[in-house]
Amino acid sequence: MIFELPVPPWMLRWARQAPSRLSMPAETVAPALDALFRERRLGLVRLALLMVDDLPTAEDIVQDVFARLHRRHGDALHGVADPNAYLTAGVMNAARSVLRRRRVARAYLPPSRDPAPAAEDEALLGEGDRDVIRALRRLTTRQRQVVVLRYWSELSEQEIADTLRVSTGTVKSTAHRALALLRGYLGEK
Repeated sequence: MIFELPVPPWMLRWARQAPSRLSMPAETVAPALDALFRERRLGLVRLALLMVDDLPTAEDIVQDVFARLHRRHGDALHGVADPNAYLTAGVMNAARSVLRRRRVARAYLPPSRDPAPAAEDEALLGEGDRDVIRALRRLTTRQRQVVVLRYWSELSEQEIADTLRVSTGTVKSTAHRALALLRGYLGEK
């Protein structure tokens, strides 16, 4: 007794395509993925290395491109007219993506945290000194620079103007506003 099993659709498609694949001339058949990997891997790693300047990242890029090629087209590379061009374009695109991510990562500045004062500094400061330091931190950078240079470093208005590369009038008005703010922060009239 002979049992006939149903033929799955994928097998029928493969059987229909097999004769056309076998009749193609040898030079038009795409090389198998493993042979292509052996031929092109080092050149592609060099290309990626020139782009990203990092050997482990370059190797990862090439490996990812080959994995993507295998996922999309299989071992026999069906549907890929020129696998070398596909691989080169894939490596270049992946390298540009890596460089773009690096540029974004370098541009990110995490929010700065105020450094904690040293324990001995806190012990040596009186309560009034701590209040003045807290009030100084509330000033803008320019206001803080002018106040510190004027009253801590005892520079003249002209010396402060030369140091900060601003006019003497800017130093005078900045110092006036900063002192008014400090008086307000410290509760003085």
